[in-house]
Amino acid sequence: MEDSTNLFEPLLEKAVDYGKTSYELARLKTIDKASDVVSTTVPHLFFGVLLVSFMLFLNIGIAFWLGEVLGKVFYGFFVVGGFYCILGLILHLFLHKWVKTKVQNYFIKQVLK
Repeated sequence: MEDSTNLFEPLLEKAVDYGKTSYELARLKTIDKASDVVSTTVPHLFFGVLLVSFMLFLNIGIAFWLGEVLGKVFYGFFVVGGFYCILGLILHLFLHKWVKTKVQNYFIKQVLK
């Protein structure tokens, strides 16, 4: 009986070592993929914030200018707001699936890279 115990003990130790190594490898691969996705997403987010800031100030300027042209400042803001409402509806109705597919494909591509 002691002979079979001596045979299984090294095998059990190797199995435990293999399990630990496999876990560590999976953990390191996950960290690598997560850092890759974050490192490619952060610059895009930074550019997006700059673009949104630019668009915000541009639209405020256009709204004030239209307000002066139309006679009351709030008319300019109504026109700009109405424009974005119509644009948002068009994008939602016709381009929602396309944008969703593009975003999904981007993240899948980054994860499987």
